[in-house]
Amino acid sequence: MRITLHDVSKGRAGQALPSMSLEFHSGAVRYALAETEQRPTVLGLIASGRMRPDTGRVTIDAAASPKELRRRVALVDAPDVSDPHPDITLAGVVGEELMFAGRGATPLHARRWLGRVGYQELASVPIGSVDPAARVRILCELAVLREGVEGIVLVAPDRHGGSPDGWWRIAAEFADRGYAMLVIVGGSAAVALERMHEFDAINASGPVEPLVLERPDDGAVTDDEAVTDDEPLTEDEPLTEDEVPSEDEVPSEDDAPSDEEGEAR
Repeated sequence: MRITLHDVSKGRAGQALPSMSLEFHSGAVRYALAETEQRPTVLGLIASGRMRPDTGRVTIDAAASPKELRRRVALVDAPDVSDPHPDITLAGVVGEELMFAGRGATPLHARRWLGRVGYQELASVPIGSVDPAARVRILCELAVLREGVEGIVLVAPDRHGGSPDGWWRIAAEFADRGYAMLVIVGGSAAVALERMHEFDAINASGPVEPLVLERPDDGAVTDDEAVTDDEPLTEDEPLTEDEVPSEDEVPSEDDAPSDEEGEAR
């Protein structure tokens, strides 16, 4: 299975999603960069056939078939669309997904399923408190229970924190099992994946610009000019004769401001 997005965009002047082309296929994991709060979900909806782009087209095996795309590609953990409420227990999330997959969905079924994948001890934990890598593993395993699912679009796993290598390894494992994997991430995670050469992370949507640190403003104190802990402050040096104020320059008691003047100031 091969899914290709041809110059797709969404919204006026591409505000919801700027023009983008990418491709992902069975047996491989790719990541795509989408910034801002809305764009990762919009890209995920378009890539899984659940939203029609305003420009461009999406094909599955060279054919434009949104229905086939929706059937064969699962949209996982997309904010405000397919992500579970953070306060629902993990067993509750599992039970709901088992029901959608046509399986037994009682609390007992949910706990047994969690036991089979090695997370039974987390059954009563709210999913919002589950480790990011474990969350990705569980949600992806639940997604592929549905009949006909051959690919996964995983949306913004980096928003839950943790190190990218955790959920990226899991996505790669699903690819090794034959699934088409697209992981939509933000800029920081994309840069981190670019630097993880051992993972052979491939960007489906083009090169990622490296992060550039801003240069200090003119006149700003640089690291070389700043006082460090290794450079103890020295005591004040005695004034030279030229620096000692004369008697005319030393204020007398008569020159001191009165209480009323002091309060006014």
